[in-house]
Amino acid sequence: MPRAIIGVAVVALLLTAGCSGLSKQEQRILSGSAIGTAAGIAAGAATGGLSLLGGAAIGAAAGAAVGYVYHEVVE
Repeated sequence: MPRAIIGVAVVALLLTAGCSGLSKQEQRILSGSAIGTAAGIAAGAATGGLSLLGGAAIGAAAGAAVGYVYHEVVE
């Protein structure tokens, strides 16, 4: 089990390292998507109506859309 946790941590570190040169719009879309994914998983787990992956997919899409719209309206 500890090897799996270390592996996930290394992959997460490598994935976030590629995010250093993002524009403001890309940062907002990415953060919106991440927040939406977490909210979708939480909603799916709380209601039991959606699968966790379904909730994550819907949340990610909605979060990305909100991040894009927020950037367009605020900036």
